[in-house]
Amino acid sequence: MADLTVLSVASEVYPLIKTGGLADVAGALPLALAKEGIEVHTVIPGYPAVLQALEKAQSRPEVVHSNADFFGGPAQVIAAKVHGLSLLVVDAPHLYARPGNPYLGPDGLDWPDNGLRFAALSWMAAEIGKGTISHMQPDIIHAHDWQAGLALAYQKLGNTRHTPSVMTVHNLAFQGRFPATQLSALRLPTAAFATEGLEFHGDISFLKAGLHYADRITTVSPTYAVEILGSDSGMGFDGLLRARAEVLSGILNGIDTDVWNPAADATLAAPYDAKHVARKALNKQALQKHFGLAHNPKALVFGVVSRLSGQKGLDLLLECLPVAVGLGAQLVVLGAGDKGLEQAFQQAAVEHQGQIGCVIGYNEALAHLVQAGADALLIPSRFEPCGLTQLCALRYGTIPVVARVGGLADTVIDLNEMAKKAGVATGIQFAPVTTNGLTSAIRRTSQAWADRPLWKAMQKRGMLTDVSWAEPAKHYAALYRELVASSRAKTAVL
Repeated sequence: MADLTVLSVASEVYPLIKTGGLADVAGALPLALAKEGIEVHTVIPGYPAVLQALEKAQSRPEVVHSNADFFGGPAQVIAAKVHGLSLLVVDAPHLYARPGNPYLGPDGLDWPDNGLRFAALSWMAAEIGKGTISHMQPDIIHAHDWQAGLALAYQKLGNTRHTPSVMTVHNLAFQGRFPATQLSALRLPTAAFATEGLEFHGDISFLKAGLHYADRITTVSPTYAVEILGSDSGMGFDGLLRARAEVLSGILNGIDTDVWNPAADATLAAPYDAKHVARKALNKQALQKHFGLAHNPKALVFGVVSRLSGQKGLDLLLECLPVAVGLGAQLVVLGAGDKGLEQAFQQAAVEHQGQIGCVIGYNEALAHLVQAGADALLIPSRFEPCGLTQLCALRYGTIPVVARVGGLADTVIDLNEMAKKAGVATGIQFAPVTTNGLTSAIRRTSQAWADRPLWKAMQKRGMLTDVSWAEPAKHYAALYRELVASSRAKTAVL
């Protein structure tokens, strides 16, 4: 039986709805926490995909709360268990009954009422936190990213029962900024619009609200937790974070090792494990065929599974293509994002037919094939809070080639001379994050590829690395228990 109950607040949860790593974390962490005696209930918007998933719920969905006038329309909260997750779905059609991407309209731009949509999610979470739903009284509210940041402001500003809170920053670059004129519509008091509140350069910032009002702040890797205290990576919040440094910590992400398991992955051409890495070659052949590359088992195949953006450093990769092609390497790119980058990679595939392949968009099954079929995975991010693709790469025996930033620095052991002698390297790191830095990393990867015993040893080492949620879940459980104990001690004194 669980000894603590956590209310997780997230705008996306895998496998119901996903645009990025936030969904993976929100979907996998609750399952890992259950093994630590922590019961998690996740508050999530009732997007069409989420409501459709309720039709296959393990338990009969139950309406546990109704509100006739909820931020401009009727809403209800539906409790259900889906894919092992205990969900509290905020079914508000006027806010969430929109197909496709949860944040963007058909024009590719943010929905103009995103402030209202995610304020509503946060408001409902705060209401649940103070006991609105009779059978639900969480010990902790855990808000994920800007979309959930106002939950912590609402409960602090509402003069209601205080539930200890955690704010997890998955990417400080996404700040949830909206005009100050929306203060009243978002049910926020004027007094909160201050430097010591949620004001940020004249706007309301949902992320700042979370950072300011949370009892504890976590981010998704220890190195990123240090980086964001400086002006280069703090995205304008470094002053606030330095002031709150005592309550800030980094807890490294994991991945769901049941979902990402090359030995039982139904999306692959051939399953394999650390004892049968040779079968990986069949996936390489399938990958080359899918992306229109020349069938060449000896060619070093680089893979990219990423949002195509400047943050991810993929403009640098474009500049390095002549070097990679000149070395006889191949490249597959799966992703979407910046239109200029999309077009540039598509053009590169035309110019280097048989050596470069590109698929614009995101396909979960194809992402698994890239991880299994590529020899090395390129992640040249300018900053990376944690990153999950390098963890998947390790799990699949694909050598991660990463910038030495954030969680990439924390999770990949560089093939430097001492690591080679000690036999501990699992990948290749590079710095600085420049064209020259990435070019050097590509050359180093090619040299390592030519040393077959070295390469195979790195593959096996990576596949045996624990990239699961087991250890991170222990850290979160300890954090929750510390917070609850502290809160109870304060209450006892009062």
